[in-house]
Amino acid sequence: MVKRSLQASPAGIQQAKRAFAIKGWTQENLAGEVNLKTRQPIWRFFTGQPVDRQTFLEICSILDLDWREIALDPPVDFPVPGERTKVVPLDVDSLVQQVRSQHQDTIQDQCGILQLLDVNRPVRIDDIYVDVNTLEEIASQQWVEIAELQNLKPTDFDRLGLGDIEQKLIPGMQTVKTYSKLRVLGKPGIGKTTFLQHLAIQCNRGEFAANRVPLFMAMREFTKESRNSGTFSLFNYVCSCFVPSGISDPAVIETLLQSGRVLLLMDGIDELMNQDSASVLREIRQFSDKYHRNQFVVSCRTAAQKFQLRGFTDIEIAPFTQTQITTFAQKWFAVFSRTTPRAQQNQSVEFMRKLDLPENWQFRQLAVTPLFLHLACWVFQGQEKIPTKRTEFYKQGLDLLLGKWDEARGVERDEAYPGFLLPQKLRLLSQLAAVTFEQGQYFFEQGMIEQYIGDYLRNLPNTSLEPEELQVASEKMLKAIEAQHGLLTERARGIFSFSYLAFQEYFTARKIVASPNLRALEQALGNLVSHISDAHWREVFLLTAAMLRSADSLVQLMKQQIDALVAEDPYLQNFLMKVSQKSQSNPNEPKIATTRAFDHIQHSWQFSPEQQQVLQRYYDANQLLIDCLNSNCEVTAAIRQEIEATLLLPQKESEDRELQGE
Repeated sequence: MVKRSLQASPAGIQQAKRAFAIKGWTQENLAGEVNLKTRQPIWRFFTGQPVDRQTFLEICSILDLDWREIALDPPVDFPVPGERTKVVPLDVDSLVQQVRSQHQDTIQDQCGILQLLDVNRPVRIDDIYVDVNTLEEIASQQWVEIAELQNLKPTDFDRLGLGDIEQKLIPGMQTVKTYSKLRVLGKPGIGKTTFLQHLAIQCNRGEFAANRVPLFMAMREFTKESRNSGTFSLFNYVCSCFVPSGISDPAVIETLLQSGRVLLLMDGIDELMNQDSASVLREIRQFSDKYHRNQFVVSCRTAAQKFQLRGFTDIEIAPFTQTQITTFAQKWFAVFSRTTPRAQQNQSVEFMRKLDLPENWQFRQLAVTPLFLHLACWVFQGQEKIPTKRTEFYKQGLDLLLGKWDEARGVERDEAYPGFLLPQKLRLLSQLAAVTFEQGQYFFEQGMIEQYIGDYLRNLPNTSLEPEELQVASEKMLKAIEAQHGLLTERARGIFSFSYLAFQEYFTARKIVASPNLRALEQALGNLVSHISDAHWREVFLLTAAMLRSADSLVQLMKQQIDALVAEDPYLQNFLMKVSQKSQSNPNEPKIATTRAFDHIQHSWQFSPEQQQVLQRYYDANQLLIDCLNSNCEVTAAIRQEIEATLLLPQKESEDRELQGE
């Protein structure tokens, strides 16, 4: 029976004290070197009291002592981490197969099912998993001039690579087979944990790394256990992970590790609290150095990659391609649609058809991660359409990133700024979005965004920060928004943007709607309609109309601004008069008749290039107004009827209608 604790002999205590004196440390220093939270085990060691055996060995190792010379009655059968267990290769192979067999059910139970968001039953990983692709170049590590990014079209923001550089997609399994030490990066909800679970299941089945024993570890659980025990020992935790499988002898684990026969999957090092991160990462570095013959795969959000792991290769999970989105949709509806296989297939085909419509490109932009694609499929199944009122979908997505996703998985994160709660975060993000969008900035340098954050923090009640403190707080807040919530992302070194353009547009609209009083709202709406001819503002108009409790003022201001586009040009007014006369031939469907007349008549008129541009802007703006009216926004019947009746009318005819009180 292996002793679970050791204690120093009187002679060993004296030898240890001499070695300790040579180091010139305090007991707190030594506790830090051994990754102990308190110096209590150090005090027990030097007073000859029982100490956890792994801690005893590490203290002796740090002090350059032979533990056998220090321990009282050292056990002869105790394996020492770092000393190679002398077994013949055949014995190791047999041991691996025995442990794999005993550990198989544990891995299957731990990694074989997924608990998806808002789903009341577990789902088999094989039923929903889609093979991922990886990128070897991490965008946030690349040096790029901001001018190179400003030319990107909004639809290209999540394009692989930046500028004209396109990266090659590498299958995730191929990447894992290439590198023995791998750190998997990615956005929130892109499938990092599921990828590691998939690797564990594949190894469990012998389809990958069949000569190794899979071990999946949630690093937040390691930190909890380490806090409870008072020591950060990855070896002890690894041993404890095998206990449920009936493997409790540390000698077995040591043999496997020394022989390089373990696949260690460490999930979520970005989920560590700041107080634990240094100790955990130091332990991972030491452990992976000591047992370097094993295979290590660590997952981490891209924004938290500041934690360096020596010898590890960084790769990033790529957004879903069209093929992957289609495969995921087919699997999703097969799992969740309680209909026939033929109906499930038809439902996935219809989902993809509607997702690919031009008017739904904002949804398609979000649906490149499993988290948002799952949400999109869920909404589509309930409504049998892509919702025209996008605000609720965006709100659900933001709720996930701002806390619900962490809460569902039991993840706790540090506060970036004391007392900075969800309402303040929403106001800050709305301010950032509105300021940058107004200036036409989709990409912004780190210093600029930190200045915006600093301005916001400075104006908070009961805030009295010195400039240096404000700078530090702004930087921490930026990193928290990026790392914890994934709402801002570093597109290149020191250059940020909102993770999705849809969120920048949503927060811009939210800033308008959240105006503190009626006068401020009227001013904000007046500023909005000044962009009626700018196609980049189209989605902000639609979102604002949908969010307002009453969109009457907005649509009326839009109509006034649209009519003003052509009011000063007599030739264009004459053209609109002819359009109106032509449309009266079909009084039953005035909107359709007017639009057709507009399209048909304009080809016989001689417009200058400038007039053609004005006319196109006028037509597009009217189409935007119609789309707002059709977007389920709250508009009174009288105002809706008046606007629809005066679409594309010349100014004189509109004025005549007003005089007649129509």
